Amino acid sequence: MSSGTVRDDTAVPILMYHAVSAEPNDATRTLSVAPEAFEEQMAVIADLGLTPIGTAELADRWRRGRPLPARPVLVTFDDGYEGVHRHALPVLAKHGFPATVFVSTGWLRGPYDTGGALDTMLDFDQVRELAAAGLEIGGHSHTHPQLDQLPDEALRRELILCKEIVSDQLGTVPASFAYPYGYSDRRVRRAVRETGYAQALAVGNGLARRRQGPYALRRVTVRRGTGAEEFRRLVEGRAITRTFARDLALTKGYAMVRRARQIRRKAVRTRV
Repeated sequence: MSSGTVRDDTAVPILMYHAVSAEPNDATRTLSVAPEAFEEQMAVIADLGLTPIGTAELADRWRRGRPLPARPVLVTFDDGYEGVHRHALPVLAKHGFPATVFVSTGWLRGPYDTGGALDTMLDFDQVRELAAAGLEIGGHSHTHPQLDQLPDEALRRELILCKEIVSDQLGTVPASFAYPYGYSDRRVRRAVRETGYAQALAVGNGLARRRQGPYALRRVTVRRGTGAEEFRRLVEGRAITRTFARDLALTKGYAMVRRARQIRRKAVRTRV
């Protein structure tokens, strides 16, 4: 193996962003980052000599057993906020970094808008401009529901409608998917695969590894409160568990509650 490559069992930091905004509203404040902070974070990636790659490329290399580039990192955005075009794109273009934008098609401004968006969203012209600039556009459902709480028919409608709208608007079929809220289970992952997505990202606040499988790759959350040293630790893959200890504890507890709700709903449907 050459010195310019790494083994395919490498742990890869996949950064999960949402809004990039100077003045976020209350609904998006915690999960937004300031434009100047985003610029500084991309500069850190460049200074450290990391290699940003796209979601489809990462999954394809792992699927084919091909080596990854040295020190890989992924930059991803969920939902489709307008600041990705306004603030993030110029910074990414400056560094020549690829990224993936996972869009909830029913939240984007335009003919499919369902009115559920939390802040100002991209429109389809902007999405096409992002794609033309080399960013990968992935699916994030249509209305951003908790997919594992939906019955089968509604689940498939969310996945298929998102894929069809992105395909129609961009002329290319999205290959990657990100679960809204990071929630999935075996049924959801199977449906995502059967819909034709080649890979999917969760959250988990951990590093992505090949053994997680292409439909459960973990990401780490970048927030407005993510400081410079914490960000450096994230992209270097250091102290991830310690950084997100409270998040992981809350996630486990909430997972038990959500599982109980699913069981009750299935019991009700069976009786009916």
